[in-house]
Parts: sequence; C-alpha cells; structure tokens
Amino acid sequence: MATSTIEQRVARLSTVSARRVLEPDDVVTGDFGPGQLMADEMLLTTELGRPLSPEQKRTLAREQTAALLAGGIRLEAALMAGFGLLLTHWPDLTDPRVTYLLHEVGEETRHSRLFARMLHQLAPTQPNPFDRGVNGAVARRIYRTIVGHPVLLCTMVLVGEEIPDLIQRWLIEHPDTDDYLRRANAYHREEEARHIAFASMLLPELWATASRRDRWLVKHAAPVLTNLMLETQMFHPGVYASVGLPAMRTARAVKRTALWRRIRVEGTRPVLKALLAAAPELHGRVPRGWRRLCAVDADGTGVDGGGVGYERVGYAGR
Repeated sequence: MATSTIEQRVARLSTVSARRVLEPDDVVTGDFGPGQLMADEMLLTTELGRPLSPEQKRTLAREQTAALLAGGIRLEAALMAGFGLLLTHWPDLTDPRVTYLLHEVGEETRHSRLFARMLHQLAPTQPNPFDRGVNGAVARRIYRTIVGHPVLLCTMVLVGEEIPDLIQRWLIEHPDTDDYLRRANAYHREEEARHIAFASMLLPELWATASRRDRWLVKHAAPVLTNLMLETQMFHPGVYASVGLPAMRTARAVKRTALWRRIRVEGTRPVLKALLAAAPELHGRVPRGWRRLCAVDADGTGVDGGGVGYERVGYAGR
C-alpha cells in the first residue's frame, strides 16, 4: 500500500476518533446484575465435567470476567507505554500516524477507567498468582521487552486486541449475557476496531525497518508471549480457586478443552494474517511457534484448529 494511501486512511481514523469521543461514565452506566454474568458454555471449566452449583457458576463467571478486565488494564498500560516510547523518537511529529497514536492513547485510558470501575464493582476475591514474587518479576521483564521493540509491540497489540475482541463478540451475541457486561463490551469493541485497523497498517512499515533481532522476536518469541498472556493475564489460575478447584491443575486441564483451543486459534489467526501481509517472505515458511499457536501449516493453511474449520489464512491484509 502506498504511503500516501496509508496516511489518508490513518487521517480518516483520526477524524472518526475526534468526532466520536465516548466517555464511559456517560455511555456505560449502571452495575452488574445479581445473577450469572454469562452462559454456561462461556465458563472455562464447563467441558471438564466437574459439576458446579448455581452459586459456584455465578462466582466463576464474575471472577473470570474480573481476570479479563484486570489483564486488559495491564495490557493497555503496556500499549500506552510502548506508544509513548515510540513517539519520543518519531522523526516527523506532524505525521498523521502520530495524531492517531495520541487519539488511541486517549481512547485506551478511557477503556482502562471503565475496566477499573467494573473491577471495583465485581470485587474479585482471588488475586493473580503471576502478579507476585518471581512470576511477577518475570512478567515485568516481559512487558519491558515488548515495550522496547516496536514491531514486537505492534504484534502483541494485535494479540491483545484480537483475542478479547473475539470473546466480547461472543458475549454480545449471546442472549444470556448480563446487560451491563454486554453494553461495556459493545462500547469497547467500537473503538478497538479502529485500533486493530491501525496496527494492521502500521505493522508492515515497522517490519520493513526492523532489525534482524526484532524480527526474530516476532517470529519466535511472540507466539510464546501470546500463550503466556492467555494463561497468566487474561485467564489466570486464581479464577478456578474461587470455586474450590485446584488452581494450577484446573488451569492445565482447561488448556486441553475445545473452548480454550477455539479462543486461542480464532483469536490469533487474524494476527498471523496481518503478520503475513507485513512479511510476505514468511509465505510457505510460517514459523513453528505460530503454526502451533494458530493451528496452521507452513503455508498458513488451517489444520485441526479445535472446530474452527480448515480455511486458509489470507495474505492481503485484514
């Protein structure tokens, strides 16, 4: 895509963001209902065959929602830190990309304020075990690595937006989802759609100027980081302890379920699609980590993807 065309598209994204400033305290008001926030099939433990009482399902749904919200706040914080660092050495501060990056940071702060409010309303009882001790130190080191490498940052931004977007779409479409949760998800998805579009446009430019080391991180470290993001931030093991299940053992069992595979595969294939559009030299040479993550072969053709079909990953961008 020509530079002038990209700049025109980015400018249009900025125009939409400027015209639609959605303040969550005005747009998403209220509180969660007293019942189960989501349908049984959206609970991560449903396929394990371990019967839960109605009250346990209610608790699990709230803790599962809280974990995703807390993970969202931390992931968006990393995004904002990375964008801020990127802007410190951006060569042309009048570039339309700079303007949109600033719009996006503003939107992410509003999202995080909404998530923090929702987290307070949920009052989760189980902390994330990966936020403390050695695990916490490793997590902080990983975040610093992501923030300091622009092409890796852009890739992980897509990961951190595509996976929650998938889950939020399922929740919005399901009639048994709590109304407040549905409205919050709809609000978030509206702005995240622009963020995904922007990251998909930016990735080819960052890839073209990335160092050999930075490209290696995207090809080989990003799939590992994506699995870690899923397992330690979006759905941490403490969620299962809230209903009396052994945290780590249950987490390992959940990773073998069809729902988990579907979240992983459907949530990451769009990221691989964007990467292959940015790096056509990977056509026919999809790195092994991405193949396992997205359930595709070296050509990007889907294999057994946990019920998501056998479609071919596209190469022409989103």
